[in-house]
Amino acid sequence: MAASLLRHYAGDRIEVRSAGSEPAERINPAVLTVMRERGIDLSAATPKKLDDDMVRVSDVVITMGCGDACPIFPGKRYEDWELEDPAGKDVETVRRIRDDIDVRVRELVKSVLSGSIQNA
Repeated sequence: MAASLLRHYAGDRIEVRSAGSEPAERINPAVLTVMRERGIDLSAATPKKLDDDMVRVSDVVITMGCGDACPIFPGKRYEDWELEDPAGKDVETVRRIRDDIDVRVRELVKSVLSGSIQNA
């Protein structure tokens, strides 16, 4: 959700990569529903496994509770967003999680663009 919202708000002004330390096999159906409500179609998206190269080429790394599974490289800006995992949650709960992520993403876009960081 965060990556798609970031792309939605920043367009091509920020290069976005998205991956997880333990990605699911497919996008959560409740996530598909709540993102569609925002006009974002994730039906063709597939979860990806995080690798060191993704982090190495990024300036900003947003983690969501991956702990030691996330690679750490000097000189990167790291933020850990403590969020409820939407896995197995109902649409109302996932909608609330989406809205929380939305607020954080809007702030991130402002911060990154004002600081001229080009990768997130």
